[in-house]
Amino acid sequence: MSEDGERRRYASIKPGNRYEQHTFAGHVWLVTDSAGKTLGVFEAAEGGGEALVGAEQQLKEGQPERPRPSRREDAASRRFSASIKDHNVHLRDTQTGEEFALSKDGTADDAYADRFRWSPDGTKLVVMRTRKGEGRKVYFIESSPKDQVQPKLQSYDYDKPGDRIAVSKPHLFDTATRKETPIKDDLFANPWSITDLRWAPDSKRFTFLFNQRGHQVLRVMVVDAQTGEARALVEETSQTFIDYSGKFFCQHLDDTKEIVWMSERDGWNHLYLYDAETGRVKNPITKGEWVVRNVDQVDAKARQIWFRAGGLRAGQDPYLVHFCRVNFDGTGLTILTETDGTHTVEYSPDRQFLIDSASRVDQPPVHELRRVADGQRVCELERADWTELLKTGWKVPERFVAKGRDGRTDIYGVIWRPTNFDPAKKYSVIENIYAGPQSAFVPKSFRSHYRQQELAELGFIVVQIDGMGTSQRSKAFHDVCWKNLKDAGFPDRIAWLKAAAAKYPGMDLTRVGLYGGSAGGQNALGGLLFHGDFYKAGVADCGCHDNRMDKVWWNEQWMGWPVGPEYADNSNVTHAHRLQGKLMLVVGEMDRNVDPASTMQVVNALEKANKDFDLLVMTGTGHGAAEGTYASRRRADFFVRHLLGVEPRAK
Repeated sequence: MSEDGERRRYASIKPGNRYEQHTFAGHVWLVTDSAGKTLGVFEAAEGGGEALVGAEQQLKEGQPERPRPSRREDAASRRFSASIKDHNVHLRDTQTGEEFALSKDGTADDAYADRFRWSPDGTKLVVMRTRKGEGRKVYFIESSPKDQVQPKLQSYDYDKPGDRIAVSKPHLFDTATRKETPIKDDLFANPWSITDLRWAPDSKRFTFLFNQRGHQVLRVMVVDAQTGEARALVEETSQTFIDYSGKFFCQHLDDTKEIVWMSERDGWNHLYLYDAETGRVKNPITKGEWVVRNVDQVDAKARQIWFRAGGLRAGQDPYLVHFCRVNFDGTGLTILTETDGTHTVEYSPDRQFLIDSASRVDQPPVHELRRVADGQRVCELERADWTELLKTGWKVPERFVAKGRDGRTDIYGVIWRPTNFDPAKKYSVIENIYAGPQSAFVPKSFRSHYRQQELAELGFIVVQIDGMGTSQRSKAFHDVCWKNLKDAGFPDRIAWLKAAAAKYPGMDLTRVGLYGGSAGGQNALGGLLFHGDFYKAGVADCGCHDNRMDKVWWNEQWMGWPVGPEYADNSNVTHAHRLQGKLMLVVGEMDRNVDPASTMQVVNALEKANKDFDLLVMTGTGHGAAEGTYASRRRADFFVRHLLGVEPRAK
């Protein structure tokens, strides 16, 4: 979840598969099925660990792995049980004991998987067959392991953009004929993924979700179980990208033969009701110049959807989250929350009332009791009192809005000032940047401590901005990032900063720095390379400086597939010779999220271009190396030295 309590989707995991995700100790992860039902919640352990979805407890590093459940699938209600032998599908007749092969063409490199999707009547079986990918590995040296003197060579699986990835497709078998019923794959020939395979209750057909590699086509496919004929039931296409990783929702309603589907087809993220038999759109469920942020519940009996939205309340920041309810037919839209703030809610057991908690960075939480039926307030329960906090000299962050590059679009950000701020003085400005297209990142909810304030206390004004190319606004706003990550919203950021400085002359735009990590590291260096006339100093931590070097899913989502010339044109390595200003690069030698070589290739290019820069390699450290005690102190010293012109801690 984000700091505002909103779910952020990271990946889809196929049944029986594994997925590795960089995280930090103490972070809590939620796993749900395709309908949103919770399958597991677990906390990341120090030093890594393994979580088994459906298991009772997390496996921590060093613990023996639990015995895996049997790969054979037996059910008393079915005549046949299935298993995999020598990469092929075998059946056993539970009445006679006879065993026979359903397939004979499976190989080690193109094998049938031991996950079986039986039709409800037990006469047909769908099995996924997976052609192996190239299986790229990334290697790094752990220079100072805790258990020995000599360094260790480490490696991990890490596909990159353009790699030949594993491809899985469904195969249909008939137990009566003991043969495969071929499925023509014209409409799902090049999958990034095929997921959510489900049989119709009458066993006449099955459906699955096809996500085409390159993420410009998303289809719900339906296959006739008798003939193997496949057709698209729902089809979503885009000339840029479909944000499957952040704006996807699909729920099948078997009783009414309908599908609830999420789409940005009209330029805003909304919900649609489909006829699951014909594939016809019955009606939009939501519409307007605002966005559905998340679906919390689909009540098939009441034919209502409970969801979160942004931009619904006129005059409010469009990133603020509000809770809503709407009927399947698009009528009865009820906004359950009202206060000018971002919201979290807790429903009463009978769902007749809710406790609404709202806050902003400049407003502590307000708690209200509200009626669910009409969204009206019953009473205010409590309002946080920040009197004592303000007495300490705590500085309230300021929300600031200015027009972006087009002179029309509002760009939102936050300003932090030091507690001893003097409006008569000039202050260097530092931007905390992260322009990853997967979400929006300017904080919206109240906290008594922001890390940005730590830098501000050293005598800076610190800002954070969401420019074009980030998410949670219109599709056009988001599309700016398409094959154009080097843009990073900089024209909007610079316009915003100039507008802020026009209002607050104490902001000295002749001394502007920026810092960020991961995609923000790419952005921080990009600011110096592409806008060196504006940004004078930058700290880039664990940056994905060349998108060809980074993880396949994140980069192909925004940069497209196959890998084209845009990848090189967006690379900080390609443009390293353009460096102006002061640069500090930080990298963790054991980064499993972004290949550490991505930073070292920038180093190589800068050396060849005869550029001066600082490099900090953090030993024994993974992703987010600059957020540790030592590296964050070095980052602060860097800005004090180069933007304030003084030596840190000098007497």
